[in-house]
Amino acid sequence: MTLRHYFISDDLDDLDLLEDQLERHGVEKPQIHVLSNDAEGVENHLHLHAVQSLLRNDVVHSGLIGAFAGVFTASVMLVCVHYFELHESPAGWLPFYFLSILIVGFCTWEGGFIGFQKPNYHYRRFEQTLEEGNHVFIVDLEPGQEPVLKKLIGSHNKLKEMGTEMGSPHWIFVIQNMLYKFIDSHLFRTSQTRHSELQQRKINSTEAGE
Repeated sequence: MTLRHYFISDDLDDLDLLEDQLERHGVEKPQIHVLSNDAEGVENHLHLHAVQSLLRNDVVHSGLIGAFAGVFTASVMLVCVHYFELHESPAGWLPFYFLSILIVGFCTWEGGFIGFQKPNYHYRRFEQTLEEGNHVFIVDLEPGQEPVLKKLIGSHNKLKEMGTEMGSPHWIFVIQNMLYKFIDSHLFRTSQTRHSELQQRKINSTEAGE
């Protein structure tokens, strides 16, 4: 597991510099995010990565709670079916199995729907800070990366530390980093090829016109 650090700052330029420094010291892009109401400002900084809109809501967390509630409800239902011997009808267990799936699916959907209307439970405490124009800098670090952060934040006086909590498992960042590299290499290569083709067409059309 990683350790998640939270900082606040009102200076996106300073946060952009800090993220660049962290990446140069081996911290991967998926480990660093910025939570801000200034989406355009974050977008205009080369190194900053905004928290995805879906993760700003509580869809995932509330959906999981709904799923657990659905599993519990379905389990109670199946126990009652067994206790009252309702499965001894000609249809057997099949309708109750389908009903269990429907219960779990509905509870998961309902939990996600409720979560979509609420901010992520990790970020609720920063709502007032964000409304005041500040930005939240979030970085998940492996134990061996902690000294890097401690060394760098000393030169960023505008940063205010807002605590830590358990972060995401290491394997999640490995997968995300592989995905980032795959997208960057393939999409960048494709865009370069298209650009070269367009340039060649322009040259050809110019030569044909002459």
